[in-house]
Amino acid sequence: MSCFHKRPKRTKSEELLFQEHLKKIAMENGKRLGLEGDRDLKFLLTGGELIKVRSGSWQKSRFYKLQEDCKTMWHESSKTFKTRQTFSVDDIHSLRQGRQSEGLQKHTNPSTEDRCFTIIFKGRHKHLDLMAGSADEAKKWVNGLEKIINNMQNLSRQEKSEHWIFNCMRKADKNEDNKMSLKELKHFLRQINVEVDDTYAEELFKECDKSNSGALEGSEIKHFYDLLTHREEIDVIYKKYAQVDGQMSSRDLLNFLHNEQREQVTLGNAVKLIEKYEPDETAKQRKHMTKDGFLMYMHQQEGSILNPAHSKVYQDMRQPLNHYYISSSHNTYLTADQLKGPSSTEAYIRALMKGCRCVELDCWDGANGEPVIYHGYTLTSKVLFRDVIKAIKDYAFKTSDYPVILSLENHCTVPQQKLMAHHLATILGAALVTELLSDATPTRFPSPEELKGKFLIKGKRLNKPDGVSGNNNAMEVDSVSEEDEAAENKENDQKAKPKKSKIKLAKELSDMVVYCKSVHFGGFEHAKDTQAFYEMSSLKESKAFNLAETAGTAFIHHNMDKLTRIYPAGSRTDSSNYNPVPMWNTGCQIVALNFQTPCKEMDLNQGRFFPNGACGYALKPEFQRDLASQMNPGSLSKGPWLQKKTLHIMVISAQQLPKVNKEKHNSIVDPLVRVEVYGVGADNTTKETNHIENNGFNPMWNESFQFVVHVPELTMLRFLVEDYDTTSQNDLIGQYCLPLTSMQNGYRHVPLLTKRGDVISSSGLFVHLMLLDAQ
Repeated sequence: MSCFHKRPKRTKSEELLFQEHLKKIAMENGKRLGLEGDRDLKFLLTGGELIKVRSGSWQKSRFYKLQEDCKTMWHESSKTFKTRQTFSVDDIHSLRQGRQSEGLQKHTNPSTEDRCFTIIFKGRHKHLDLMAGSADEAKKWVNGLEKIINNMQNLSRQEKSEHWIFNCMRKADKNEDNKMSLKELKHFLRQINVEVDDTYAEELFKECDKSNSGALEGSEIKHFYDLLTHREEIDVIYKKYAQVDGQMSSRDLLNFLHNEQREQVTLGNAVKLIEKYEPDETAKQRKHMTKDGFLMYMHQQEGSILNPAHSKVYQDMRQPLNHYYISSSHNTYLTADQLKGPSSTEAYIRALMKGCRCVELDCWDGANGEPVIYHGYTLTSKVLFRDVIKAIKDYAFKTSDYPVILSLENHCTVPQQKLMAHHLATILGAALVTELLSDATPTRFPSPEELKGKFLIKGKRLNKPDGVSGNNNAMEVDSVSEEDEAAENKENDQKAKPKKSKIKLAKELSDMVVYCKSVHFGGFEHAKDTQAFYEMSSLKESKAFNLAETAGTAFIHHNMDKLTRIYPAGSRTDSSNYNPVPMWNTGCQIVALNFQTPCKEMDLNQGRFFPNGACGYALKPEFQRDLASQMNPGSLSKGPWLQKKTLHIMVISAQQLPKVNKEKHNSIVDPLVRVEVYGVGADNTTKETNHIENNGFNPMWNESFQFVVHVPELTMLRFLVEDYDTTSQNDLIGQYCLPLTSMQNGYRHVPLLTKRGDVISSSGLFVHLMLLDAQ
């Protein structure tokens, strides 16, 4: 809701008081963010002229300014001073200084490099290309916004909640008198997603209006806030363990950690939590934790569902590359559908920034001798191969140091292949692996640790890499048979087998393929007898799923010493995705998905790679790496993989769920929670709560579910919060997914993400979880 509304013109003295009032609000918000007195923040609050760039001919000056809530940016036309648009800092994904976007590179002069910057938004919002008056001003804009974003991210969920509620109260104060009338209170409750009847609102108002003035102010507003944010479920837990003068001693806290959270910790660990999170100095000196300290602790990573130890790289990264699941993208260049959607370097940047470690490049001859990337035989737009490689070079290792695989689907003529090889060599430089890492004859892949900061090329090769011995049936000629099923089936997704075609292959490009040589899949026995470890196949989803069902054990064994890539069927022209879990169950490493499509399958992919520092690599279970293993996901025979557990989940409550339909002023959500378990066939199941009517602020369910899990090491857990609708499909409010092996027991807060995987600030679920051996 906009803060700008019509009001009588202020007198000069009223205007001065109003401006002082706004400064005070800005100071309070700056202090909350830890930016009190910050020069860059002051610069944003003052605002300034920026040139908004849309094209070569559309470049217009706009006045941009950060509002006093330190969360909302708005701009005015420099001529009419009419408010045009606002956006929240929460909606910003990242900032890029310089001419880093396709638009700025195309529509601005290189001499403006240090004056340009781009605001990248979450989701599908178009990014904002801007040019400041000077390099110094551009730095202030970028630094100031990045400080706010970083400090907002570093706030605890409780602090984010307070910041959000505080600013909702400010917006509800229509006449800006620092008081809250009954009418404003009702408006505020609707803003925070709570619908109450007039009687309850009046009772709440009277309880807080101690002065009987007809308006809440000062301590009365604080009392109203305390009543509103009271967490009854936290009170119950706290009172149960607070045994010393109504407070938790360090011993009480240790009992809670042992009995409820099932954590193997010492008294020293409990004391450290008190020292870290207790705000009351007197209590801290007594080694006590107050209820405020307890709530603060519960909102930190120690109280999260995700094991804090798994939020960084914790797995052994020195295993061979094929021993890991690898976060992988299909048709990475697309930002929409497969038929007429745009191709963009931005799509590569977004995938890499999400931890993707295998990207696809569909290469075709382009104009002026320059190869291009697009979806062949369709109306999708084209992007230059060299621009894509530059973008990959710039963003490949910003979120993860581990290797990136460039999966080349090569349809180019020899001259343009040579230019591809030139671009790869000159742009990627020493980071490109063009020869074996060791002088010794290799028999297995190097590890992600050995390949840190490196690029691997996946594609066709004329012969085996120098120094490699073993079986190899590749032709030692200037052409290779294009039998790779990925290329065949993409161009012809019919049931009839496509005709084999031949392409000329440039030696310069061929020699860059070292550890990931594409070959036709002729069956598991054929691969075992004839394929070298570095020769890999790409399988269409239908074939891969069939193999998983009919030859699960053989599939797992095949993936113990080779890489396998799975890709979506060509019939998925809408860029939809298949379920990746059955493919992970058979040990497939490169399970490629359409990253541009928000869906359940992408939630599972993001959840799979959340742990281990979200580095894009997840170590497969030992039974998928041990040659003695006879595991078959389709039939649960006895073995080390079979560890039957009972998962108990109580969905207790949610906090500050966002409105789904923000266009409708009076729209309030009716939330329900669905809990989904994904794994081997016997473990797949879904259960859901009842819906709560008209309460998205603090709904409470207290509903318990029980799940039987047979293979916990392959199990994924997904929470889905929806807005219940009797007449149509429920709308997504938020979701969260993680591997069961990264789940913490006990009372835990579950963060919620949007359909595109971005964190919803201050929102979450509160649950109790317990994974026990099945009786």
